[in-house]
Amino acid sequence: MLKKQTLHTHKRDEMIEVTEEVQAFVNELGIQEGTVLIYCSHTTAGITINENADPDVKSDMIRRFDETYPWNMVKDMHAEGNTAAHMKASTVGASQTVIITGGKLLLGTWQGIYFCEFDGPMQRTYYLKCS
Repeated sequence: MLKKQTLHTHKRDEMIEVTEEVQAFVNELGIQEGTVLIYCSHTTAGITINENADPDVKSDMIRRFDETYPWNMVKDMHAEGNTAAHMKASTVGASQTVIITGGKLLLGTWQGIYFCEFDGPMQRTYYLKCS
């Protein structure tokens, strides 16, 4: 089963935890063993797994992405002016796969699944697929 999820981002750069939504999808399907794919179909957003205990990790990551891929590069030629967002999304990646065992996502103690916005605010979608 494929499920389309919608969310609204509120800032240009933002990491929104979606772990609970992914686990709810697994629960809805009653999957006990398998995998779930979390996929972002946008070129200026992505999906990552990282620490969900300390909110400073998200802030630090966004700051470091901005340092690595600044928005004001005069040599960037992309007409929309959002090359930095494309670079950030390519670095994070479009998808993550998580193992399901015993009906639960197999994540580390401090891990969470994040939708990463790099060109917001916008209404965004991501997809979930279990196997």
